[in-house]
Amino acid sequence: MEMVKLNIDGKEITAEKGSTILEAARQYNIEIPTLCYHEAVKPFGACRLCVVEIKKGKKSRIVTSCNYFVEDGLEVLTNTERVLRVRRLVIELLLARCPNVKIVRELAEKLGVEDTTFTLDNSFCILCGLCVRVCDEVVGAKAISFANRGIYREVTSPFLEPAEDCIGCGSCVYVCPTGLVTMKDVMGARFYTPDGDYELGNLRIMHNWKQSLRLAECKKCGRPFMPQAQIDFIAKKTGISPDELKICPTCKE
Repeated sequence: MEMVKLNIDGKEITAEKGSTILEAARQYNIEIPTLCYHEAVKPFGACRLCVVEIKKGKKSRIVTSCNYFVEDGLEVLTNTERVLRVRRLVIELLLARCPNVKIVRELAEKLGVEDTTFTLDNSFCILCGLCVRVCDEVVGAKAISFANRGIYREVTSPFLEPAEDCIGCGSCVYVCPTGLVTMKDVMGARFYTPDGDYELGNLRIMHNWKQSLRLAECKKCGRPFMPQAQIDFIAKKTGISPDELKICPTCKE
């Protein structure tokens, strides 16, 4: 394992070559705020809150620490006035877009931003892209994506229709920093048949992607625990029999 030496806020540290400034800082408990970063997916640099100032010789510049790799002799400053000005501007823009999002308000308070001079919106999506990236990079379903540009940019299912490729795994729910992406398991839901009749079953509803999926039941305890679509997806990806996957986490212990 090749290591490099750098300086963060006057502290000489060593970090693995190929790691980022953010990763190195976290190893030494040096705080850098983020909203779009998650260890499970590749760095994206969307929120810009993780900016730091780097110095090479007499030159310095602002970079995003989540996707800038460590170098020998690099000097990093995480809390200069120049850095704080950028972060305050970023959080002010986010505060205008998402004034009722708890994590945004908490970061604004921490940075000393009490209000915004920009036009207020009432969105709960900060466009961090975590839901899109986890669906693509970790799950592999690629059920959702960004659509439109500028102020109309949003995360959605293809053509704003129910996301046919969504398997209901809930990964997007777990990584969403604002709580916008939600799901709900409904027991005894009503399914309508083509002839107008109906039957009862158990559903997982992915609200944002307009998708409802039947929950499979554990073959040992009978408890509904995972969408059948997710079981079929894992079986196809791994070669494991779908029947072997129909065991809930409790019965596996």
